Amino acid sequence: QVHLVESGGGLVQAGGSLRLSCAASGRTFSTYTMGWFRQAPGKEREFVSAISRTGINTAYADFVKGRFTGSRDNAKNTVYLQMTSLKPEDTAVYYCAAKGVGWYSNVIYENKDEYDYWGQGTQVTVSS
Repeated sequence: QVHLVESGGGLVQAGGSLRLSCAASGRTFSTYTMGWFRQAPGKEREFVSAISRTGINTAYADFVKGRFTGSRDNAKNTVYLQMTSLKPEDTAVYYCAAKGVGWYSNVIYENKDEYDYWGQGTQVTVSS
């Protein structure tokens, strides 16, 4: 069982930056692929970024490439999403998610249905 808590959301002007954090409970954080997803009102939850258990592999949605960067610190049981050049269309609730992959895989997943655990989300609002 993994408990995830996101933080770092808020209100920012277009062009600004935010760093989201997702803290995980448990002693096996380094056996989880981590993902970031977002959901805007009236829209489906969509993939933003994923990072493999060691951080060696990452993936990004096309609409955030070059603007968002995912990272993790396994010693702190935390995954991060650095968001820069924010746009009003980035406004959404951002969720982190975890998928157990064991000690040897660095697979990443973009499909939200692959993930086993979810945080409660953090609101990001970008004003124009």
